[in-house]
Amino acid sequence: MSTALLPRPTSVAAAYSDLSDLSTGFVPPPATALDDAALIGAQRSLSEIGRRVDAAAALIAAEIAHRSRRELGYEGLAQRLGARTPELLVQQVTGSSAREAHALVRVGSFVAGSGGAGQERPWLRDVAATVAAGTLSIDAADAISAGLGVPDDSGLTADALFLAAAQLLREADTLSVEKLAGRARDARVELELARDDVGVRERESQLREKRYLRLSRQADGMTRLNGLLDPESAARVTTVFDAVTSPRRGGPRFVDPRAVERSERILRDPRTTEQLALDVFVDLLRVAALSSVPVKDRDSSSNDLGPRADLRSDRMLGSRGLAVHVLITEHDLRTRQGLGRIEGQTEPISVESVQRAACESGILPILFDTDGQVVNIGRSQRLFTPRQRIGLAARDGGCRFVGCDRPASWTEAHHINEWERDHGRTDIADGILLCRHHHMLVHNNGWCVIRRGANYFIVPPESVDPKQVPIPAPPKSPMARRLFAGIAR
Repeated sequence: MSTALLPRPTSVAAAYSDLSDLSTGFVPPPATALDDAALIGAQRSLSEIGRRVDAAAALIAAEIAHRSRRELGYEGLAQRLGARTPELLVQQVTGSSAREAHALVRVGSFVAGSGGAGQERPWLRDVAATVAAGTLSIDAADAISAGLGVPDDSGLTADALFLAAAQLLREADTLSVEKLAGRARDARVELELARDDVGVRERESQLREKRYLRLSRQADGMTRLNGLLDPESAARVTTVFDAVTSPRRGGPRFVDPRAVERSERILRDPRTTEQLALDVFVDLLRVAALSSVPVKDRDSSSNDLGPRADLRSDRMLGSRGLAVHVLITEHDLRTRQGLGRIEGQTEPISVESVQRAACESGILPILFDTDGQVVNIGRSQRLFTPRQRIGLAARDGGCRFVGCDRPASWTEAHHINEWERDHGRTDIADGILLCRHHHMLVHNNGWCVIRRGANYFIVPPESVDPKQVPIPAPPKSPMARRLFAGIAR
């Protein structure tokens, strides 16, 4: 892309004036006239231009905040113009949301550094540089900054945060903003754990204290259900919700005839997905209530729990089981220090919570070799066994296709070397988790997966990339990252 989009301005004011002229005088060509490659190229170029413009807007927003700082009172720029805060002034001028205006001010402050508007944050130096270069969006930079936080008095240094930020920048191209925010929070947790694991227990306790369930009667006779789930509770509820609704929402396909029949029945059900979820939720509460009543005291009609659903587990919830998988390294469990993870949840849990789960459900050891591969825990056969899928989920953490956020429970196990065509083995090292969409893309559209040692890559077809450059497909399991980074050793 050319860097000389505009003639060199004679002053700073003229530069912004020229940009204003460009915004009113530029008429984009019709997108329908572009072929596929040009269409994607135009989107990519405009996105880069947008990021550069956003970087300039962030610097302007930071300077507005600097000229509106609290000690200036009513003489500050924002209050002088009638806005209570600089963020509100930025929001009024740009027409953006409150969240976007706050992000512009925050990111602009560390991009500006100590050169006038903002307070210098040396650990975000490389993040600021990538924003200024137009290669990192404002939202991504804000996610890194918020997730990593600031140094503290307990030994978390700016140098440690700088190294963590550098690693996040290396991963940023393959992650959505939401995933990047989660990775930044993970990085902060790992740094805190290098000193002690008190922070994890405190965070877990704080989140659990926020949980609630509220029923509100409405004037029309309906009752609104509103609540907030802590990660452990959310894992249990989400597991049931996904089991019931996944055929409607692009969940994994099934081979077993009974599972296929169940999936088709849910697809044919006249209820909406939300109605189906609520009915199963209510009926599960009825089952729980009935389970506390002696059989001899139950009404004979209670054997039928209603016309809406047959609640036998193999009919409504499928035959794969509704296990909530809790992951922890052997070292952390043995030393009772560190953290655990609930599969599908973003927040870590304490070792005490892991031990409580182990008391309820037991432990299935999963061994990794020095290359980061799960030691095979099942025999070679056509389909991956449930035990092998647990190992794949522990290693992969979800669909490994770049940019996909489907959790492990929504994935299918793909043979890198196909069973029939390549006589491939059903071994974990030659398997990878892909969601239904990306699994079908691999089989039907010429994409393929290759393995080089412990690393996996997605190779596009020639129609997408004539050079077929392999795209790294790193694991998305935070526990695998913790193990292989050597933190738990």
